[in-house]
Amino acid sequence: MKNFVCIVLVLFLSVSCKKELVKQPKRLIEKGKMIDIMYDLSLLDAIKYQNPLSLDSSDTSQKRFVLQKYKVDSLQFAQSNIYYAADYEGYKDMFDEIAKRLEKNQRAADSLSKIDEKKAAKAKKEKEKISGQAPQIDRTKLVKVNVDSIRRTMQMKKAIQK
Repeated sequence: MKNFVCIVLVLFLSVSCKKELVKQPKRLIEKGKMIDIMYDLSLLDAIKYQNPLSLDSSDTSQKRFVLQKYKVDSLQFAQSNIYYAADYEGYKDMFDEIAKRLEKNQRAADSLSKIDEKKAAKAKKEKEKISGQAPQIDRTKLVKVNVDSIRRTMQMKKAIQK
C-alpha cells in the first residue's frame, strides 16, 4: 500500500507539472515597456475610432511609429505579445494596468475640459457686461404656462373690479 501511494504521488507530480506553452523569446520586451507600448497603441486605436480621418491623413504607420519610439521591431513585439498572452492572468493584469492609466488620463482630460467650459462661460458673461447687452434667454429652460388658466384669472379680476 505504501508503494502504491508513492507511485501515485510520483505520477501526480509528474503530470501536474505545468509545461510552458510558449517559450520565452530571445529578445523579450520587459513587462513595463510592453505595457507602455500597448498603452500607446490603445490610445492610437481610440483616436482612430473616434476620428478616423485624423490619423489617415498622415502617410506614416502609427504602429510603426510607436515601435520606433520604444526601439522595438514588429517581430520582437509580436513574439513578446504572444509570450505574455500565453499567461492569461498576467496578460489580464497588464490590461488592467493599462485601463487604470487610461481612466486616470480620462479624469484629467475631463477636469481640464470643465475648467475650459467655466472659463468660456465667465468670459461670455464679462463680454455681455461690457457690451451692456442683456443676457440671452435660453428658451429651452422656459416653463410652459397654461394659457387657459391665465385667461380665467384675468376674467375673474375683471369680474371682481365691476
